[in-house]
Amino acid sequence: MQTRTIGTHTVSAIGLGGMPMSIEGRPERSQAIATIHAALDAGVTLFDTADAYHRDADEVGHNESLIAEALRLAGDSAKGVLVATKGGHLRPGDGSWTQNGDPEYIKEACRASARRLGVDAIGLYQFHRPDPKVPFADSVGAIRDLLDDGLIEMAGVSNTDPDQIREANDILDGRLVSVQNQFSPVFRSSQPELELCAELGIAFLPWSPLGGIGRARTGDLGGAGQAFEAVAEAHQVSPYQATLAWELALAPIVIPIPGASRPASIEDSVKAADLTLSANEIARLSAA
Repeated sequence: MQTRTIGTHTVSAIGLGGMPMSIEGRPERSQAIATIHAALDAGVTLFDTADAYHRDADEVGHNESLIAEALRLAGDSAKGVLVATKGGHLRPGDGSWTQNGDPEYIKEACRASARRLGVDAIGLYQFHRPDPKVPFADSVGAIRDLLDDGLIEMAGVSNTDPDQIREANDILDGRLVSVQNQFSPVFRSSQPELELCAELGIAFLPWSPLGGIGRARTGDLGGAGQAFEAVAEAHQVSPYQATLAWELALAPIVIPIPGASRPASIEDSVKAADLTLSANEIARLSAA
């Protein structure tokens, strides 16, 4: 599989998003672990998670613990893996999402994530979502402190706009290595953020790169679907592969992190890293 760069780390061009393995509709633990192991076998070295990836109120960090367990069980196969986690977003347990950007909360959340992952320093820690009740600079300042104190090796932000990306990079003294925003054929409003990351050399990690869990399960790519299906048919691959290959072709800093809850899903997705689309195909999909 081709590789890409996040900060000082070289990772697989396709990562694995862990959320579907821990929220509503999640698989049995054995199947989730098998999915993570299938990703490792396919060459995936980037695993995305968050302390908020859980279903019930009393199981904060469910996905972090799941990934940590699976990587321990994998032994040497997990060497070189980068686990990226996030803090500052919460799920009260009723299916809703809330924010907490308080600097002290973020620092404690990071320490708790490190304990669940079983590491002294988290490879990549990202501020999950800006909190309208807390100045963005204060929240990112906590990430800077974690970086300076060696509790995290690299820092990123998520769900941010171009001005916030520039501000975060300034606060971090040019050490911002990743931006994780929603981006897919049916959600392209993060195109400016993607282009800014390409300009600054910051990794852009599209979450829900296939349009979200519901669309991924049904194959619904909205109004762009016919174009992606036609390109996929021409290459005799799944529309999912065509979608991820298109995203990879947009810029060398793009690293999609499709979610998966069964081995077959991630095994199909990773093949996109070896799918080459023509310039005409890329233009057609971009215009769809």
